[in-house]
Amino acid sequence: MIIRIMGEGQFRLPEGAVEELNHLDTDLESAVERHDEDAFHTALRKLLDRARDLGEVLPPDAIEPSDLILPGEGATIEEVRDLLADGGLIPG
Repeated sequence: MIIRIMGEGQFRLPEGAVEELNHLDTDLESAVERHDEDAFHTALRKLLDRARDLGEVLPPDAIEPSDLILPGEGATIEEVRDLLADGGLIPG
């Protein structure tokens, strides 16, 4: 599976990684719903850090279709709320 972190690049994730990331996505969704800025930034950082840890960075010149697109580190609650409108960042 290929994911893109907006403004950062693409990563190839191993099988099974999506399930783990989905749990972190749930925490992020909850923080957005509560409009809790501190919890939002913590949950987003955890999600992105784990995606980076699990993933293998693809070279910048690689052109692969992304299966998932995650917001970048500097995303706002409003930006992520718009991304979540379709049922979460990571399909469960």
